[in-house]
Amino acid sequence: MSLSKNAAGQELARVNTDSGLIRTVAILTMIVDHVGVIFFPSLLWLRVIGRIAFPLFCWGIVVGAVFTRDLRGYALRLLVLAVVCQGAYMLALRHALLELNVVFTLFLGLVGVIGMRVRRYGSQLWAPALALLLSASIQMDYGWRGVLLIQLMYLARTTPGGLSALMVAFCLYWGSSSTPVQSLLGLPRDSLGTPWPLKAALDVLYPFLRLQGLALLALPLMVIKTRSGIRIPKWLSYAAYPGHLAILYGLSLLLNG
Repeated sequence: MSLSKNAAGQELARVNTDSGLIRTVAILTMIVDHVGVIFFPSLLWLRVIGRIAFPLFCWGIVVGAVFTRDLRGYALRLLVLAVVCQGAYMLALRHALLELNVVFTLFLGLVGVIGMRVRRYGSQLWAPALALLLSASIQMDYGWRGVLLIQLMYLARTTPGGLSALMVAFCLYWGSSSTPVQSLLGLPRDSLGTPWPLKAALDVLYPFLRLQGLALLALPLMVIKTRSGIRIPKWLSYAAYPGHLAILYGLSLLLNG
């Protein structure tokens, strides 16, 4: 299934489809995150910035699936990229061969979206389910939660309110077991002993102040329409992930002698 550019634009008329800006922010925050992982693991604020990247890549998959005229070609390019990236991912971030990189997660998310769009032989049901099953069975970056996020973004794609509700709920769930980050803001570890109404405000705020939950910081760029005019060549978008990992790995070798 493919739509004309006008039809695709109408489908996403109320949300942000400024792909150039979305990709730029996603790539830059991803680099910041990986610099933190490789060189400054104790600097939590680098990881906080990095939480912005993955939801934007997920949203980019949804927008790309709506606008592309060749869903099959789009999926094939993503799968090839995932395979190409695996070596750099293993070296730079110290993963094993069977720990797959995030592009595999994006690919499986796209598979589910394609099934929902083409709606052939019940593909709107079995394709998302198959993508989730595979991502839960094979270890990969962000895993089945990442695949599910892409599929839910697609279902909520048409309205800012729906997309916002999805991200708030998902990030509260996603961040529930991750590292608390209130110390970065100079806040106490918990609300015990603080007077009301400050205690009530902190009790509302603290569930959001967990590392993975701060993926919510990506939401404004998804729902607020922008017209940046930024254009990123397709080859650069695809080269950014393996390229920056290779560069960071090379730098780590130099710095470590």
